[in-house]
Amino acid sequence: MDEAGSSASGGGFRPGVDSLDEPPNSRIFLVISKYTPESVLRERFSPFGDIQDIWVVRDKHTKESKGIAFVKFARSSQACRAMEEMHGQCLGPNDTKPIKVFIAQSRSSGSHRDVEDEELTRIFVMIPKSYTEEDLREKFKVYGDIEYCSIIKNKVTGESKGLGYVRYLKPSQAAQAIENCDRSFRAILAEPKNKASESSEQDYYSNMRQEALGHEPRVNMFPFEQQSEFSSFDKNDSRGQEAISKRLSVVSRVPFTEEQLFSIFDIVPGLEYCEVQRDPYSNYGHGVVQYFNVASAIYAKYKLHGFQYPPGNRIGVSFIDDGSNKTVDLLGEKMVAAQLASVVWNNPSQQQFMQFGGSSGSQLPQIQTDVVLPSCKKKASPETPVKERLFIVFNPHPLPLDVLEDIFCRFGNLIEVYLVSGKNVGYAKYADRISANDAIATLHGKILNGVRLKVMLADSPREESNKRQRTY
Repeated sequence: MDEAGSSASGGGFRPGVDSLDEPPNSRIFLVISKYTPESVLRERFSPFGDIQDIWVVRDKHTKESKGIAFVKFARSSQACRAMEEMHGQCLGPNDTKPIKVFIAQSRSSGSHRDVEDEELTRIFVMIPKSYTEEDLREKFKVYGDIEYCSIIKNKVTGESKGLGYVRYLKPSQAAQAIENCDRSFRAILAEPKNKASESSEQDYYSNMRQEALGHEPRVNMFPFEQQSEFSSFDKNDSRGQEAISKRLSVVSRVPFTEEQLFSIFDIVPGLEYCEVQRDPYSNYGHGVVQYFNVASAIYAKYKLHGFQYPPGNRIGVSFIDDGSNKTVDLLGEKMVAAQLASVVWNNPSQQQFMQFGGSSGSQLPQIQTDVVLPSCKKKASPETPVKERLFIVFNPHPLPLDVLEDIFCRFGNLIEVYLVSGKNVGYAKYADRISANDAIATLHGKILNGVRLKVMLADSPREESNKRQRTY
C-alpha cells in the first residue's frame, strides 16, 4: 500500500507483512469518518479481543486520513464478532454517519467480505464414517446456531466419505468452531459453492498445462498443445486426428463437487465412475470421468465440451491418453456422437438437459435451486403502471437476463427486469404489490444457479437521485 498508515501506538505485538493474514480473516476493514482518531478505534474495538495493530490509511502527501482503517486481531473469531456488532454503528455520540465494517481481503483475495458472506459461515470437517448428520450437529452446536449440516456420501453406494459441512448463522460462530473443536476434525472454512476465478481462462489453461492429475503423473490433460481448450468451443473446428480413450479430463474455472460432476456426465449412457481432483493451491475445479466404452466417452466429450455449468462458466472436456494409441478424426467423432445421440434422445428426461448443454444458444434457461418456485406466468404489458420496484443484489455475479426474467415472472404481474451495467445489481418492476412481496419472501437470501440473491424494496427514483454514489 502506497499510503502511509498510523500503527499501534499502545505497544504490544506488531505483525509483520507476512503475518497480516495469520490467522485468516483476523483483520477488519473500516469505512469511518476522516476525523476519527486511532484512540477511538482502539477504545471501541478492544472489547472484542486482543488488537495487534491498527492502520489508519492516510494520503501520502497531506497525511490526512482517507476515512479508511484496518484493525488486526489475534483471532479470527474476534474480528468476526467485531464486524457483526459494529457494522452500521456510530463510534461517538456526535457522529451521525454509521461506520461500515467488513472482514478485510487477504493478500490473495479480491474483495472484502460482509457478515452474510457464505465464505465465512460454512466449515469443512473430517469425521468418522459412522457419523450421521445428527451426530455432526450435536458435536458442533456448542459453538453457535447451525443453519444446516451435510455429509458427503458416495453417489453409488450411499456410504459416508468421512467428510462433512457445517453452516452457521454467524461468521464468529464458524470461527469459534474452527479454533476450538477437536483437532482430529481438521476444520477449515469451506470454499464457496460457486467461486469464480479472477484470472483469465487463457492464464488458467497455460498454467494447467504444466500440472498433472494427482496420482496420474503421465496424464495429458491438454492433447492439443497448440490450442487452448477455451479459446474456441466451436464443434465444427478442424483438429485432424486425436488420441481417444474411455477416460475424460474435466476442467472448470469454478469448483464443482463429485455429485455435480456425476449429474452432468451421467446423462450419457455408460458412465462407470467420476472423481474430483482436489488442488489445494487453486480454486479451479478438475476431475476425471470414465465410461465403460469409448463411444460413450466420445459422445460425452463432443456434447459436453463447452457446456455451461453453472450458467456463464464453460467446462472443458478432453480425452486422457491411456496409451491405447486409438485415434479418431473429426468426422469419425461426429459419426459416433450421432449414433449415440439416438440413444440419449429416446429418454425424454435427458432431452432438455442435453439441448441446453450442447447448444450455446439454448432458448430455455435452466434454473438450479432448492427453492420451490411457482410455475411460469405471463408478463404484464410494458405500458402497465409500476406499483412496486424491487432492488436485487447478486453475489458473486449477476444472473443472465433470461434466467432472471424466468425467475421473477413466476410471481405474476412482472413488467420488466433489468441489470445495472458494470454492477452486481438489478431491478424488477411489478404491476402488483402482492406479486412483488411474494418475490421478496421467496427469493431473498436464496441461492439460484450458484448465485445468492438479496431482494428488497427499491427506493423511489426521486430518493435514489438524491443519494451520493458509494465510493467503497
